[in-house]
Amino acid sequence: MNDRNDEVFSKRVKAGKRTYFFDVKTTRGKDLYLTITESKRTGDYEGTPEYEKHKIFLYKEDFDKFSDGMGEALDKIKSLWETGEYKKPEEEDEYNTTKEEVTFEEL
Repeated sequence: MNDRNDEVFSKRVKAGKRTYFFDVKTTRGKDLYLTITESKRTGDYEGTPEYEKHKIFLYKEDFDKFSDGMGEALDKIKSLWETGEYKKPEEEDEYNTTKEEVTFEEL
């Protein structure tokens, strides 16, 4: 857990120019919730880095519905890839060319 004593799990996922953080947290009443944060480096790369962040809070009563919706969307994407009409992730594009290291301290 962190200093605030509310984080029970954290997973960082690097994805090209973006980094995603999946943080499982707990309330004082011991309810669990998930925060999903997208962080993208912006601004001047020569000076102090700046980050644009977007955050989603997902509460326990929505876990199943969110998981079902995400699963359906990903299944649809996979079926669309199979048509050959859309680019698959293994195809190189501009978002996969930059290697940057992002830490929690920078956020």
